[in-house]
Amino acid sequence: MQHVRISSYQSPVHKLGDSQMTLSPKFRLAATPATSSSGLFSSSLPLEMEPSLGLQPFIPGLPDDLALNCLLRLPVSTHQKFRAVCRRWHDLLRTKDRFFTERKLVGLSSAWMFVFAFNRFTRKIQWHVLDLTHFSWHTIPIMPGCKHAGPNGFGCIAIPQDGILIVCGSMMSDLGCPLHVVLKYEMQKNRWTVMRQMLVPRSFFASGVIDGKVYVAGGYSTDQFELNSAEVLNPADGKWQQIMSMGMNMAMYDSAVLDARLFVTEGWAWPFLFSPRGQVYDPKTNTWESMTVGMREGWTGLSVVLDDHLFVISEHEDMRVKVYDMKNDSWDIVEGSPLPKRMISKPLSVSSYGSRLFVVSQGLHVAVGHIEKRSCCMLDGRKNWSFSIQWQQIETPSEFSDLTPSSSQILFA
Repeated sequence: MQHVRISSYQSPVHKLGDSQMTLSPKFRLAATPATSSSGLFSSSLPLEMEPSLGLQPFIPGLPDDLALNCLLRLPVSTHQKFRAVCRRWHDLLRTKDRFFTERKLVGLSSAWMFVFAFNRFTRKIQWHVLDLTHFSWHTIPIMPGCKHAGPNGFGCIAIPQDGILIVCGSMMSDLGCPLHVVLKYEMQKNRWTVMRQMLVPRSFFASGVIDGKVYVAGGYSTDQFELNSAEVLNPADGKWQQIMSMGMNMAMYDSAVLDARLFVTEGWAWPFLFSPRGQVYDPKTNTWESMTVGMREGWTGLSVVLDDHLFVISEHEDMRVKVYDMKNDSWDIVEGSPLPKRMISKPLSVSSYGSRLFVVSQGLHVAVGHIEKRSCCMLDGRKNWSFSIQWQQIETPSEFSDLTPSSSQILFA
């Protein structure tokens, strides 16, 4: 099968936010930039009203609302260049909080992939962001308070439509002790804040978002004991609340939200003598039940949910993509070629958006799987679905060669 390749290799890595923003070790944001008569926060009037103050229009000959709609579509990587055009362009593009706020007000939104990675030699953790419209890479402010945390065991949970990323848990790198720290990144404000700690310190736990609330379950506690406890975070007030325990102690291999329920699997473990366990949580009834046998035994890789279907990139079947058939409790191979192995190698992180599946591998190489869904009729008249996939490769800057992905999440802004 022919592969389509889009290269962003020559593109520099851009800062997504204000390069002057810093975060202190105590999680407090540094002072905000001072305002001036021509600064970003100098006027409380909407942008479209500013010409009444004697300022020139955004684009001569165009109404300001139309011109603003055009400017809000500029790629972030071009902002530094276009800030030099005039004062009003400078004010709009100077910081990303105003830019993304204005985009939200006019109903514009685009997808960004946030990749949590670490240097395989120094173990230093860092975030890199891929603009999924223009395929350019960006950075965000450093995540605070994680200097002594290990790169594995974090829970990274996205609330996509709100442009919010929740990062919690992990372990102390030198002690192996789990953490209950919780951080929130808001793309619209381009900043990190500290939230209330989890009720129980944990690492390598299951997580998912259902109806805007963040659920976490299981994982490892002190001395690497497996947990059975679970809790839920309401991002609106920042409070954690305990929910029904899983009924078994289990660390997470993978998890997914499907049909407004949280599915958790511990995955297969060498020497594959025992079938993996799996649990399913229903927040409507606050109950757990066992995962079906076919689902947990065929869940052999990292998962994403596309169009209410669960897909897995299998670790044991030539990295083929599989889709779960809930009616028959079975897995079907997705037609098409396996992952392009020349650039994509383990370890992997996966995420999805629309009908596309994004796989990030060593060196932050990205493969995009375009899923095509087709309907077909069974002999008994029932409608069934079949899927095919075509892969597209995206090359990355050479400076990423030593980076290993741990998680990837999609946000909109």
